Amino acid sequence: MTTSRMPALFLGHGSPMNVLEDNVYTRAWEALGENLPRPKAILAVSAHWYTRGTAVTAMENPRTIHDFGGFPQALFDKRYPAPGSPALAKRVQALLAPLDVIADQEWGYDHGSWGVLIKMYPEADIPMIQLSIDGTKPAEYHYQLGKKLAALRDEGVMIVASGNVVHNLRMVKWEGNAEPYPWARAFDEYVVNNLGWKGEAKDHPLVNFMQHEGAALSNPTPEHYLPLLYLLGTWDGVEPITLPTQGTVMSSLSMLSVQLG
Repeated sequence: MTTSRMPALFLGHGSPMNVLEDNVYTRAWEALGENLPRPKAILAVSAHWYTRGTAVTAMENPRTIHDFGGFPQALFDKRYPAPGSPALAKRVQALLAPLDVIADQEWGYDHGSWGVLIKMYPEADIPMIQLSIDGTKPAEYHYQLGKKLAALRDEGVMIVASGNVVHNLRMVKWEGNAEPYPWARAFDEYVVNNLGWKGEAKDHPLVNFMQHEGAALSNPTPEHYLPLLYLLGTWDGVEPITLPTQGTVMSSLSMLSVQLG
């Protein structure tokens, strides 16, 4: 029996407080874990591991990183002890060759990865590695890495990219039901409308996302947007694209999630 192609995800992770909360987004993540085929392993690409050069976690037992401040102690007490996978790290290095991918022994799981996966797979019993995002490279570079990583989906590996396509913390509104800024809504819609675009990478509207008039406000820095490009790089042009979650919180934080397959 051949292994069916694993779905791939981009999850809008939002606030670290989602780890402790029960809301429409966390329930959607829980449903994904319950309803999707169970992967042999997970490759996470998180906005919160933004580096010079590309690295992959290659240790047996990655640590849980609490890369945030000012939150309740209960959040810092959470751990996600999923095993690592040095073998999968080596496979990623091989797929991305001749790119020199560093076998990292220090990072672990940051809240962009474990903060969503603790909802999907709370038992933390699926081997997982993280791939860093090279902040020195242009958008198309990240899309092309996604293309190279697509083979993992036929090997039982689920790719889970995590960020937010609109992420402007300086302009958040803390009142509960604040409407999205018009530019945030427009950019979010631009992303949704172009997910299924077909053509050359260099012409892809979502690779060239800064051409949108709302992009600079939606992404003052690109690290929360770029994980989406890894996901889109793995798309085969045929499989369905669905949206497990949509919505904007605090006016300038998109909770859009995208599922391939």
